[in-house]
Amino acid sequence: MESIAHVGMDVDKEKIAVAVVKDYESEPRVQRVIGNRPDAIKTLVEELSAGYDQVTMCYEAGACGFELYRRITDFGALCIVIAPASLPKKANDRVKTDRRDAVKLAMGLRSGELSPVYVPTREDEALRDYLRAYEDIKAELKRAKQRLVHFLLRHEIRYEEGKNWSAKYWKWLRSLTFDSPMMGLAFEEYVGQITRLEETRKRIAQRLEAVAADERYETKVKTLRAFKGIGTLTALSFIVEIGDFRRFARAEQFMAFLGLVPSEHSSGGRRRLGSITKTGNGLLRTLLVEAAWHARYYKVHGKTLLKDRAVVSPEIATYADRAGKRLNRKYWRLLHAKRPPQVAATAVARELAGFIWGAMVGQTV
Repeated sequence: MESIAHVGMDVDKEKIAVAVVKDYESEPRVQRVIGNRPDAIKTLVEELSAGYDQVTMCYEAGACGFELYRRITDFGALCIVIAPASLPKKANDRVKTDRRDAVKLAMGLRSGELSPVYVPTREDEALRDYLRAYEDIKAELKRAKQRLVHFLLRHEIRYEEGKNWSAKYWKWLRSLTFDSPMMGLAFEEYVGQITRLEETRKRIAQRLEAVAADERYETKVKTLRAFKGIGTLTALSFIVEIGDFRRFARAEQFMAFLGLVPSEHSSGGRRRLGSITKTGNGLLRTLLVEAAWHARYYKVHGKTLLKDRAVVSPEIATYADRAGKRLNRKYWRLLHAKRPPQVAATAVARELAGFIWGAMVGQTV
């Protein structure tokens, strides 16, 4: 009979706790702690490969990333990166150690209860990190602007001639003077921080625009840009975060992955639906909801849409147009039904996810 080893690994920066369980065994055969070093990992893989016909290893996705996965697969073993939320937890379990966590992973791997995560290529992971750096800069820029506005409000300085951060607003900012030299210095620091972050954001955006023109991403980016509300950077984020859209068998699975489906607590004959689950990829969910707000206004002959749809196939252009009209109707129908705008935008985002999945897997009928 073929011997199969299921290996659970609890990984941190310095060490790896390892548990090995064989098929049909109730307890792990091996428990040990090794250093998180290439030589120690290679020795472990060679030892297990010599003792078993088949070796499957797993660890939880986390701060240590995917380099361990790549190292193990380079050494010839099968490795799976596990979604932390899929690991079963007992309500009465109050003891947590690295070895126990490794045993739970090994037993869960053997029973098939664990859900693997998508492992990107090194190139896609590098681009994903750069895109996330862009989102971090955007978030920091937003906070920097809020700090400046709060600083001005504390001193009863208000702008009442239009919207903040317009060209007119910046002209007004530069005209401000302060009686206290220290207050003026504080104001200059706040403005300087915003200016530096704006320059960084623009520089990263320009580089990402150039990456999107690469033949590896160009066709997919153009396909996603055919949908109203989706720009180049959002399209790139979907491409590198998802990888192969065909790993989702149905549009509903893709919606669930993004955490856009309602939570449910039903019992007996009573069905109770709650707010969206917010599981899965939070960044993509946020980008999708931002794109969904564009469904409020849909112009078939808008210059931007016409330009984006001129470079894709007629099939994709028609599909994206049908999506835009449907989502626009859905948004206003929900508003007329007295639903809050945020709820309407979330519902639109869920359907938009389905349209995106259809475009990327070729199901546009």
